Amino acid sequence: MFGLVAAEPIQVRELLRDAPRSLRTLSTEHPDGWGVALRTTNDWLVHKSIECAARSPRYDELADQVATPLLVAHVRQKTVGETRIVNTHPFRRGAFVFAHNGTVRAVAALVARTSPVRLAEIEGETDSERLFAFILTHVDRAGDVERGLAAAVAELHAVTDLGSATFLVSSGERLYAHRLGRSLFTLVRGGARRTAAAMVASERLTDEAWVEVPDRALIAIDVARAAMLLPRAA
Repeated sequence: MFGLVAAEPIQVRELLRDAPRSLRTLSTEHPDGWGVALRTTNDWLVHKSIECAARSPRYDELADQVATPLLVAHVRQKTVGETRIVNTHPFRRGAFVFAHNGTVRAVAALVARTSPVRLAEIEGETDSERLFAFILTHVDRAGDVERGLAAAVAELHAVTDLGSATFLVSSGERLYAHRLGRSLFTLVRGGARRTAAAMVASERLTDEAWVEVPDRALIAIDVARAAMLLPRAA
């Protein structure tokens, strides 16, 4: 799982394909499909496949050509739900895209706390899509993305035997990352010859000094500033 925010559109083939632990490399361990959500001027383009990214010409072509200021990407190792496009991350609902690492055990508890409107949007079988619906329910109630995410995360932390809920979510203005139960790391790049960019990933994708996100933290990355905000213990 990988997310990126940059001050202007940048090429992403290094992290998607060429880095020592790129998503393409990781897909040999997570072979059950891939997805990449790219931000355009005011919309998302979401590309998905049920192929392993390492064996997908379409993935290689996309990685080679894409330049974007905001991206959410995922390679899947299925635990809940068959290998189908509707079960492949990132998921999209309107302005929001979402990707998840881990397995949520307490799915029934989340469903009980999710609005009928958001439950009706679910297309596949995954725990991940139900987690997304739960989060959007709280955003809807709050009428604000950041307050809604904070409320959702606080409630997640109160659920007994929840499982793993490490995720990325964006509405196109900021990228948010939450760590619970699975690893998560951040990296900020910049300098005179490099476009300012901030990244978050489930593993250290390069040999640079990635910083581990504390468990149970919620991180916000501002698109305009392309800088990591302080971890927010939810």
